[in-house]
Amino acid sequence: MMELVCPAGTPAALRAAVEAGAQTIYCGFADETNARNFPGLNFDRDEMAAGVAFAHARGSKVLVAINTFPQAGAEAIWHRAIADAETSGADAVILADIGLLAHAAENHPGLRRHLSVQAAAANPDVINFYAEAFGIKRVVLPRVLTVDEIAAINREIDVETEVFVFGGLCVMAEGRCSLSSYATGRSPNMNGVCSPASHVAYTEEPGGLTARLGGFTIHRTARDQPAPYPTLCKGCFTSGDQTGHVFEDAVSLDATQLIPALARAGVTALKIEGRQRSRAYVAEVVRSFRAALEAHAAGRPMPQAALAKLSEGQAATTGAYAKTWR
Repeated sequence: MMELVCPAGTPAALRAAVEAGAQTIYCGFADETNARNFPGLNFDRDEMAAGVAFAHARGSKVLVAINTFPQAGAEAIWHRAIADAETSGADAVILADIGLLAHAAENHPGLRRHLSVQAAAANPDVINFYAEAFGIKRVVLPRVLTVDEIAAINREIDVETEVFVFGGLCVMAEGRCSLSSYATGRSPNMNGVCSPASHVAYTEEPGGLTARLGGFTIHRTARDQPAPYPTLCKGCFTSGDQTGHVFEDAVSLDATQLIPALARAGVTALKIEGRQRSRAYVAEVVRSFRAALEAHAAGRPMPQAALAKLSEGQAATTGAYAKTWR
């Protein structure tokens, strides 16, 4: 059975994921070394050690995401995070920056290294380079590949592959987006936060509620409509004679039905996005995908639309996995 890798933005979410059947949990420290650096989320050092101990006692593994890119002169913060992840007993660190990979390989050779999706490694040549140079054991593939492309990559590499199967989607290959930093000065790839709450403003206006990010108007919604969080790539804009979601619709990835195809493609692990989500959300998604994996292992059909109510906008897509050129 493929490994289920589940998010935990808080110690409570970690416990919920383990109890719901997660084989592996990924989480991060409460600082800019991880790409979900939001207030109220993540783990201090004591919480991380306690979370790892809780998971290990129940047969689950913990991966620590140190997946942002260090700022010049501040490398010590990231180096300390790697050392503290090892001290906590983490089963692996998830790294994106080539300098951090080199540092970890040289200074923490016994600590398993995974290549983050933030590295945007999407072809066999670059994945093999990371494996040969830094000893990575797994690559998290960016959400721009079809199932056939994943299968082709797996035929030419000798490391494990992990792919996303549920949660939010970005409009670009991970690690390559500058929209948030353009609007707010805060970069998801370096500061660990996309569309930070400190730059969000809601204003009651005659036509309803206006949501702005860094001074840019992202949404206008009528008084009786729910107001989405103002993320630039999922905003409503006017382009030519059309007004709507120009970059990306409010929709979630759900690749439940593709689990058999991903298994045939040689995928090792299935990853759920959502470290900023509640423990109730995490528990329900984990239970659903654990049931789907068990159904696949037993040769039963995949469950239908089990997570529709948890999808963004109550709509789902298989993203790039099944796309064809038009």
